[in-house]
Amino acid sequence: MFFENTEDFALKMDAADSVAAARSQFLIPTSPNKQPWIYLCGNSLGLQPAKAQEFVVAELEDWASLGVEGHFEGRKPWFHYHKFLTDSAAKLVGGKPHEVVVMNQLTVNLHLLMVSFYRPTAGKYKILMEAGAFPSDMYAVQSQVEFHGYNYDEAVIELAAREGEYTLRNEDILAAIEQHGHELALVFFSGVQYYTGQCFDIPAISQAAHKVGAMAGFDLAHAAGNIALHLHDWEVDFASWCSYKYLNSGPGNVSGVFIHETHGLDPTTPRFAGWWGHKEDVRFQMKRGYIPEPGAAGWQLSNAPVFGMAVHRASLEIFDEIGMEKLTAKTASLTPYLRFMLNQAKEQNPLVNFEIITPENAAGCQLSLLTDHNGKKLFDFLSSQHIVCDWREPNVIRMAPVPLYNSFHDAWRVGQAFLNFKG
Repeated sequence: MFFENTEDFALKMDAADSVAAARSQFLIPTSPNKQPWIYLCGNSLGLQPAKAQEFVVAELEDWASLGVEGHFEGRKPWFHYHKFLTDSAAKLVGGKPHEVVVMNQLTVNLHLLMVSFYRPTAGKYKILMEAGAFPSDMYAVQSQVEFHGYNYDEAVIELAAREGEYTLRNEDILAAIEQHGHELALVFFSGVQYYTGQCFDIPAISQAAHKVGAMAGFDLAHAAGNIALHLHDWEVDFASWCSYKYLNSGPGNVSGVFIHETHGLDPTTPRFAGWWGHKEDVRFQMKRGYIPEPGAAGWQLSNAPVFGMAVHRASLEIFDEIGMEKLTAKTASLTPYLRFMLNQAKEQNPLVNFEIITPENAAGCQLSLLTDHNGKKLFDFLSSQHIVCDWREPNVIRMAPVPLYNSFHDAWRVGQAFLNFKG
C-alpha cells in the first residue's frame, strides 16, 4: 500500500473513509483550547458512545416510574435485558445467538468457563498458554490448577518466543501442542496478545488442541471489536471478552461469553449454576433442581446489571450499523499508515528510537513500540500534546488507532509529534 507523509494525503484518506462519520457518535475528550485529543488508547478503555447517557437515563426513568414492574413492563424489560445484546454480540464474534451471552466480568467468566472446560484427569491435566499472558489470565489459571491440587510449574506450560524474538511463531505453538498433547487438558490463549499486539491463529490452535483431545479456550479482550472472529466455524470450545476496550462500553463493564453449541446445548455439560441460567419459562417457580437454559445462557448466575448493559447496547448498535467488515477494512490501512508515519519520524529525528514489535501482518489496531532509555520521556511528551496512548513496563508504548473514532489525520499528527520530540 502506497502512503505519503503529507497532511494532504491524510485528509484525502479521511475524505474517502466510508466509516468516518462514526467518529461523531463518540465523545472525544478535548484540551483546554477545545481541540479534540488524539485518543489511541482504545485497547485499554474505549471512548464513550454519544448515546450512552440517553440509554442509561431511559432505564433510570423506568426504575423511577415503574419500580419493580420495570422487570416486565419497562421499555426494555429487565427480565430478559441480556437478550437485547445477544444477536449483536454473536455477530461480533462469529457465533450463533444461542452460543453467546453477555454476563458478569471477564475474569469471573473465565473462572466459570474453566470450571466447565478444564477437567483434569490423572493423565491429562496440563494447560498450555502463552508466556507473558495478561496477568489476570495467569492468576486465573494458577488458581484453577491449584484448586485441582496441582502446582503451577508442574501443570502449566508457558510457551515463550524464541531467543531474540518478541512474538510466538505459529509453528512453535502447534508443535508444542503436538509435543505435549498426551498430557494436555486445555490450550488457552489470547486472541490478540495484550503486550505485543500479535494476533494468534485461533482456528489452527483450536484444531491442533482437538487433535490431541484437549479443549481450546481464548481470552478475546483485545480481539472482540478489533479483528474478524468466526468462533463457531473455527470450532472454539469457549471464549470470553470484556466490553470496555474496543467495545467502548465503560470501565469495568460486562463481559461476553461464547460456548460452542456442542457443549452449550448439552445440559449435562458441568457448570456452576445460578438462577438466571435456569430455564426461563419455569425460573419463577422457584423449585429445586437446576434445568439450564439451552446454550450459553445456561451459564448465567445472576440477573442482568441493566445500567451497564444499557451502555453496552448503545455501543453495539454502532457496530451493528457499520459492521466489522468495514471496520477491519479501515484498520488494514489506518494501522499501517500510523506505522509508516512513525517509521518516517524515526528516520528523521535521531532522538526518537524504538522498534515496533507488533508483527506487520497483525490484523488488529495495536502497535507496540519497544523504546530505549528515552521511552518514558517520549511517552510523557506525547501526553503533553494530548496524544493518549499507554505505557507498559518496562519500556513499551502501546498505540491503538481505532477505526470507529480515529482518523488518518490523527496518524499524521502523531508522526509530526514524534518529529518534534526534543528528548
